[in-house]
Amino acid sequence: MNSADNRQRIAVGVEYDGARYAGWQRQSEVASVQAELERALGSVADHPVEVTCGGRTDAGVHGLGQVAHFDTGSLRSMRGWALGANTLLPPDIAVTWAAAVPAGFHARYSALARTYRYVIQNRDVRPALLRRRVCWIHRPLDAGVMHAAAQCLVGEHDFSAFRAAECQSRTATRRVESIAVRREDECVFIEIKANAFLHHMVRNIAGSLIDVGTGEQPASWLPGVLASRDRRQAGITAPAGGLYFLRIDYPPEFALPVTSVGPWAMIAGA
Repeated sequence: MNSADNRQRIAVGVEYDGARYAGWQRQSEVASVQAELERALGSVADHPVEVTCGGRTDAGVHGLGQVAHFDTGSLRSMRGWALGANTLLPPDIAVTWAAAVPAGFHARYSALARTYRYVIQNRDVRPALLRRRVCWIHRPLDAGVMHAAAQCLVGEHDFSAFRAAECQSRTATRRVESIAVRREDECVFIEIKANAFLHHMVRNIAGSLIDVGTGEQPASWLPGVLASRDRRQAGITAPAGGLYFLRIDYPPEFALPVTSVGPWAMIAGA
C-alpha cells in the first residue's frame, strides 16, 4: 500500500563487507553499498528510494554499525523492511534493523559521534582467512607505546596532517573524544571516537601509529606531526581492509537499536 499522505522516514542499520565495493557512495559503473541498498529497499517499497548514510566509507572499508535513512509512502512493518531487503541484497550486505523515526531525524546531521576501529594482525606470517579484513604487520608492535602516543590527538584540533589530498571538507578541524590502542593476542586494535572524520583520517592516523609501534618513530614524534598540519609529515595511509565503521551515537530520544558486534568479536574486537 502506498500513500503520499502517509510518508514516513525509516532508519536502517546496515553491515557490510566492503572488500568488493568502491565505497558507500553510489557511483557510475562500479559497485557501491548505497546502490545495492537503494535497489533492494526500492523493490520492497515498490518505488525508487534514496538512502542517506551517517558516514560514507571508502573502497574496501567495512561497516558494522552504519545507519541510513530514507522516506517512503509505502506501509510495511519494520521487520518487513529488514527481511524484505535482505532477500534482495547480495550476501556481503545486510540490513540489521529498521525503525520508524521522526521527520526531523537525519542519519548524518543528527549524529553526535562516530566510532571507527582499525584492526591489525601482528604476526610473522601473512593471514589467509582475514586477508581482506585486517592490516597485516609482521614487525612487532608495542601497543602500549602506540596508545600513549595517540593521546595527543584527543580534543579539538586541525587534523590537516591526517587528511587526504582529495578531502572535500571545508574545515580540517575535528573533535576526537577518545582514542585507544590495545592488544589481544596477535591482534592490535585502534579505536577512535570523534564528532566527525576527514577523508582517510583514521587510516592516516593508523599508519602513523604503526610507525610508532614498530619503533621507526618515537612517541614524541606524533605531536609534532599534528602541529605541522602537513600530510607529508605523517605516516602512510594504512590499508582499507583493516578499517571498520563501528557505530554512530544519536540522541537518546530517537531510541534507535544498539548495534551488536556479535560474531564479529573475534575479528573486530569485543
